[in-house]
Amino acid sequence: MRKTITSIAAISMAAMLIAGATACGGRKKSSSNDSASNEISLSGAFALYPLAVKWAAEYQKLHPEVKIDISAGGAGKGITDALAGVVDFGMVSREIAQVELDKGAVPFAVAKDAVVPTINANNPALADLLKKGLTREAAHGLWIDQNITTWGQLAGTSDATPIAVYNRSDACGAAETWALWFDQHQEDLNGVAVFGDPGLAAAVQKDPNGIGFNNIGYAYDPNTKKTHDGLLVLPIDVNGNGQIDPEESFYDNKDLIVEAIANDRYPSPPARDLYLVSKGIPTNPVVIDFLRYVLTDGQKENVPQGYIGMSQEKVNRSLELLKQQK
Repeated sequence: MRKTITSIAAISMAAMLIAGATACGGRKKSSSNDSASNEISLSGAFALYPLAVKWAAEYQKLHPEVKIDISAGGAGKGITDALAGVVDFGMVSREIAQVELDKGAVPFAVAKDAVVPTINANNPALADLLKKGLTREAAHGLWIDQNITTWGQLAGTSDATPIAVYNRSDACGAAETWALWFDQHQEDLNGVAVFGDPGLAAAVQKDPNGIGFNNIGYAYDPNTKKTHDGLLVLPIDVNGNGQIDPEESFYDNKDLIVEAIANDRYPSPPARDLYLVSKGIPTNPVVIDFLRYVLTDGQKENVPQGYIGMSQEKVNRSLELLKQQK
C-alpha cells in the first residue's frame, strides 16, 4: 500500500530528527581546520535530502567511525549555513548566485532531478488536463499574472471551478527553479504559501482544486515508483502545441520521468543540477573523502534513488577543483 504524503511528511521530519539527534551524533559542525575531526554536517534542500541520507548510510558502512549530520530546511538554509560556516556542505537545488560565489561559495554538482507541476488526483477537469498539459504561458498566468483562475480556462472547457494555487513559503531551490521555467524568480510567485516539499505535496493532495509543484522525489513513491495516493503530475506541453504528444508523455512512473530528464526531453529548467556547496574548498580530510565518495562510488546510488547521475565531465571538474586544496 502506498503511503500518503501526510505520512511521508511525518516520516521525513522524524528521519531528520533521528539523523540529527542519534545516528549522526549531534549538530556540532566539524572544524575545517581540524584534520582529526570525524564529523561531517550537511543542511539544506529537501530535494537532495533523501539522496544525501543514502550516501551517508553507505559511506558509514565503509567508515563507521565517521558521524554525519544531515538536516533539511530548504536550499536557502543550506547556502546560508554553508556561508556562515555552520555546516560543511549546504545542499542547494538551484544555481549558485554570483553574490554567493563572491562570498566564498564553492559548488560541487552531485546529482540532477527536476521540479514537476502537481495536481490532485480528483481534479474536476482531470481528463482534459492530462490531454492538454501545462504550458509556460499557462504557468505564468497561474503563478504570476493570476489571470487563469478556473480549471476550464486551463483545460479549455467551460468548467468554472476555481483553481487553488499553492506556492512555497521557504526560500528553496524548487520554487526558484520552477519560476525560472517561465522567466521569473521565487519572490515573484503568488499562491498559498506552504513550508517544505512534503508540506506542499500534502496541501495539493488534500485539495481537489489544488495545483502546486514538487521535486520528483516528493511527487513519486520511492517504492512503487507511482505518484503518491491522491496526487498526480500534470504533464508539461514542451512544444506548446496545445496537447501532450507521445514523446511528451513520460509521467506514469518515476523511472520514465528520470529517463526523460536524463535524455533532456524534460525542459531544463525545471530540471536542474543539485549541489553540495562549501565555503571555500574543504580542508578537513574526512570531509574531502566523503565528497570524493559522493562524486565517484556514490554516483551509483543516484539512479536507484530516483535521481540522475552527473556527467563524467562535471564529476572530473569537481574532482579537479578538490585537487586545488593544498
